[in-house]
Amino acid sequence: MDRLVVRGGRPLSGTVEISGAKNAVLPLMTAALMVDGETTLKRVPNLKDTRTMIRLLDIVGAGVSFDAGEMSIDGSTVNNLEAPYDLVKTMRASFYVLGPLLARFGKVRVSLPGGCAWGPRPVDFHLKGLEKLGAKITLEGGYILAEADRLKGNKICFDFPSVGATGNIVMAGVLAKGETVIENAAREPEIVQLCEALNTMGAKIDGIRTDKIIIEGVDQLHSADLDVIPDRIEAGTYLIAGAAMGDITLNYCNPKHLEVLIEKLIQAGAKIDTSENSISIKKANSINPTDVTTEVYPGFPTDLQAQWIVLMAIATGSSVVTDTVYHDRFTHIPELNRLGANIKLRDNIAIINGVDHLIGAPVMSTDIRASASLILGAIMAKGQTDISRVYHIDRGYESIEKKFQALGVDIVRKND
Repeated sequence: MDRLVVRGGRPLSGTVEISGAKNAVLPLMTAALMVDGETTLKRVPNLKDTRTMIRLLDIVGAGVSFDAGEMSIDGSTVNNLEAPYDLVKTMRASFYVLGPLLARFGKVRVSLPGGCAWGPRPVDFHLKGLEKLGAKITLEGGYILAEADRLKGNKICFDFPSVGATGNIVMAGVLAKGETVIENAAREPEIVQLCEALNTMGAKIDGIRTDKIIIEGVDQLHSADLDVIPDRIEAGTYLIAGAAMGDITLNYCNPKHLEVLIEKLIQAGAKIDTSENSISIKKANSINPTDVTTEVYPGFPTDLQAQWIVLMAIATGSSVVTDTVYHDRFTHIPELNRLGANIKLRDNIAIINGVDHLIGAPVMSTDIRASASLILGAIMAKGQTDISRVYHIDRGYESIEKKFQALGVDIVRKND
């Protein structure tokens, strides 16, 4: 099993190119199943999750080729309307096939999802939304069977702006008959990209970038060439590393997607310059304690909560991080405390008392973003840190050790 070995304390310098967004490319890949033709995606990150989705598309019969960041998906050969447990359990985003296959073929059978070990992320919003569009939903043997001759537009109001449910219902709604209105819809950049991509493919979606998405159903979509947006969570992770340890520039990123983080980093003492598609950051002389509360977009992302906590671990005072999105997403805290951090957890609130420095130690990854926080902690720490179970990081970060090596970090991957 792979592990990362980091000898910390070295300053960061140089440039890093941000990869295409994992959370954008996965729904785009499933949207391609709605087309009787070939869709091309560019700037596709080579991730474990991307490769898992390729396997799922192959199982349902789509033709997929992937090389050097470019992917072609031929939806004309789809002939199997089942997403099996063995794949869906490893990646919740596999559930994105539900809406597209149901909308195009009138039937789909999808395993209940698995995914990261933390957090109850129920599929009720997906299923209730599809029922509103006229689908008959049956649960049998751990699988969801959804059927409809043709979906019919309706008004759907989410109790919570779920990204996954918004994406699934949008994809289902574009081929439904009549008008579909989604209220309290998610507004994340990845949802914006999905809506804009579907419009490029012939859909009629209004209200993009708002919490009220209006869809006029069409009979069919056509193929398109699409560029995947930059990964704002990967970008945020490197910005937090820069605030602690360096003078670095991020290329191929969108500062508008990171406005809340950039504001918080400036409050914490970092110096930041932005252009249309790059961000430069210089480390703070000392880290000011800065509280954050995670919220749905455009608020502070829950996917950067763990990384922010490790930055606050070396701040010159006490800070508080509250996660209002997922209340049990704190498995990184005991591991960061192994590095000498002083963090206490009270329900969904982390109280961080800054220390002078972290000290290397063996730690264990538990999910994608926790893994990123441990790498950041290891980079900041004095001495050597061994990070095990790094297969989590490979789900969401492309070549993370190579990118950090290019910035001057002493980090190597070992296979024992």
